[in-house]
Amino acid sequence: MMRSLSNIFWLGTKELRSFLHDYVLIGLVIYAFSFAVITSAQSNSQELNNASIAIADEDHSQLSRRIAGAFLPPLFQTPQFIAVADIVPLMNAGKYTFVIDIPPRFEQDVRGGRSPGLQIDVDATAMIQAGLGSGDAQQIITTEIAEFLAHTEQAPLSTVNLDVRIAFNPNVTTAWFTSVMGIINNVTMLAIIMSGAAIIREREHGTMDHLLAMPLTPFEIAMSKVWANGLVITVAVGLSLYVAVRTILGIPIAGSIPLFMVGVVIYLFFATAVGIFLGTVTRSMPQLGLLFMLVFLPMNMLSGSNTPLESMPVWLSTAMQASPSTHFVSFAQSILYRGAGIGIVWPQFLAVALVGGLFFGLALWRFRSVAAQTT
Repeated sequence: MMRSLSNIFWLGTKELRSFLHDYVLIGLVIYAFSFAVITSAQSNSQELNNASIAIADEDHSQLSRRIAGAFLPPLFQTPQFIAVADIVPLMNAGKYTFVIDIPPRFEQDVRGGRSPGLQIDVDATAMIQAGLGSGDAQQIITTEIAEFLAHTEQAPLSTVNLDVRIAFNPNVTTAWFTSVMGIINNVTMLAIIMSGAAIIREREHGTMDHLLAMPLTPFEIAMSKVWANGLVITVAVGLSLYVAVRTILGIPIAGSIPLFMVGVVIYLFFATAVGIFLGTVTRSMPQLGLLFMLVFLPMNMLSGSNTPLESMPVWLSTAMQASPSTHFVSFAQSILYRGAGIGIVWPQFLAVALVGGLFFGLALWRFRSVAAQTT
């Protein structure tokens, strides 16, 4: 037993030395957990921010002025008043994303209960701004009209006040979500690539034959690659959370990072096993890259990190419960976003460990088959 552990340890240190001399792989790890996380959080914004808006006020009434004054930063820029004839030329020039055309006698028709029309012109080439801003603009205008009528004799005061409270991310800031999800996706990506590349590298350099000729078992060789590559990714994840997410981006982490790191270690047992399995199936790095895309993309896109499981068909969301990546995303969000403890996330930890153990057994069986063919 001690001899086997010693072999695993020293083979793992050999793997770490090999990694430290692969500057391209080192650069990939540093990029994936630093620059890629920061740029993804800062550039992939899903919030309305500083949208340009103009108002063509043909009514010049108290209600029209209330509507114009309701569009405030940071969602919208200060509204600019323009003539109706300038709407099309200015929007064609891309000067404004939104233009609100308030028709004549708008307030009079509202007071009279005649449901007048109010036109919002939207430049849909700015897709995110247009999609979010049109809904916000409609809500702002509806609220202003309702409050305006509430102070008149025609409409009684509402007996119900709706108070919406958003938990865990009060301002619905995209960066709070994309930064952590970027780290989670990169864990899967690099674990598969690094462990698979380790097998391919041994075969291409001819050192696999040397290892098989030594008094080593396939289990010892596979476990050495699991712990060595897992250690590199675990350290990178911890530094990324503390440095990139908390320090540089200033994003709060609600839960325990050490508890999350325990979950990462458990998940890496599965992800590195996938890489070892792919490394035994393929014969070169190009083949590994092609097969990696077929495995990683569906597992990543259907794990819940990009699309909630509730939005998927029932059969698909049920089938994805067999994937450890789904449970990994689930307990990561519970711990880092909601501050969940081990009493809540232990079922996900257990599911990842069980499925990861089964897949590691499959990868080890495949590795032994390839080793037997080689010898």
